[in-house]
Amino acid sequence: MDIKSHQNHLFSNKYGLPEALPGASVPVRLWSPLSEIDYSAQRQIRNVAALPNMHGIAIMPDVHSGNSVTVGSVIAMRQAVSPAAVGVDIGCGMIAVKLSSTIADLPADLADIRMAWESVVPVGFAKHKTKAEIFKTDGFFRRDLKKLYSRFNQLRVDVSSLEKTSVRQCGTLGGGNHFIELCADGDGALWLMLHSGSRGIGKALAEQHISRARRLEWNSDLPDHNLAVFLHRDETGHEFQEWNDYMHDLYWAQDYAAFSREVMMASIIEQLRVFLPGFSCSEAINCHHNYVSEERFDDLELVITRKGAISARHGELGIIPGSMGTGAYIVRGLGNDAAYCSASHGAGRVMSRSEARQTFSMDDLLEQTAGVECRKDRGVLDEIPGAYKNLDRVIDYQSDLVEVVAKLETLLCIKG
Repeated sequence: MDIKSHQNHLFSNKYGLPEALPGASVPVRLWSPLSEIDYSAQRQIRNVAALPNMHGIAIMPDVHSGNSVTVGSVIAMRQAVSPAAVGVDIGCGMIAVKLSSTIADLPADLADIRMAWESVVPVGFAKHKTKAEIFKTDGFFRRDLKKLYSRFNQLRVDVSSLEKTSVRQCGTLGGGNHFIELCADGDGALWLMLHSGSRGIGKALAEQHISRARRLEWNSDLPDHNLAVFLHRDETGHEFQEWNDYMHDLYWAQDYAAFSREVMMASIIEQLRVFLPGFSCSEAINCHHNYVSEERFDDLELVITRKGAISARHGELGIIPGSMGTGAYIVRGLGNDAAYCSASHGAGRVMSRSEARQTFSMDDLLEQTAGVECRKDRGVLDEIPGAYKNLDRVIDYQSDLVEVVAKLETLLCIKG
């Protein structure tokens, strides 16, 4: 279909990408103008579209080049999965809770809150000395940790050397674009929000399975060997062991990542009660945006890989953050099947980390994060808001995928 005008936007949200995918046999639907998708990202989309057992692709408005696969992709396959499409940060995602307290209840200086949070949530490469403090005081979390690790010895590749390290990393933030934020919505209500993944254990699992996939014969002539796939069954219906092994380990890593976010959220809530005693919390919104799910679309059972995308089924709540200090949106899914019931996972980068460091100065960082309690040093310069797309525009582009529940303003931000 041709690109058409939209009553509110520059394009229709329901068209393919034929000029970017010459000869492609699967539909690719865009929620971003083609002019905003650079050549490198278009090439990655073409490579993914050429994979075996591909059914279709939906490209979210935060799309940008990634490691072999564009961030902001929703990849639908028939009885197949590419572990590199998921990537090494299996289960990366976000969690958010709304508090009964308001911005009026906060102290004038938020630095002490930031220091308190940093004291219980290690960031960057740091990890807990043994395990998160909350495991020592909360029996429910101890039980859930034990339950999670009762499955550790059943993982299908050997990561036994990382068991203790992964326990120490559970409830830690990591680096890159991972963050913890204190926000306020338009009514002044406070929100806690954080973004993290599966740390070293997810990376180790992913790398071993990607290596196994590359050695399979049907992956010998792919346009990008990194995109090697696991097939579920052969022509006779026999299941491939490599598929079972990967899906087993993938789901464990996704559980680990979600649990780690819950641990961090509980830890910062406990610390915040020192400053704001007596508040209550809403039920948490905990959503992956780097993961695999088996779902039904087009009357088929499909394997859906969301690489930098959230599930947005009808009525489902999700989180779409901006960049450091630019706020976030809480959204409700509209259940658009054309996008495999998905939405963007954030604003999306417009420049690489190295480009950001070369383009922006410390003065730019200070200006763009004015009014936000956060680090303001060269270590976070590559996370400056100017390195990301305009979040409001990204939200506008997906008005048929989600509706806005709340727009959040960032008050405090901790970067990994």
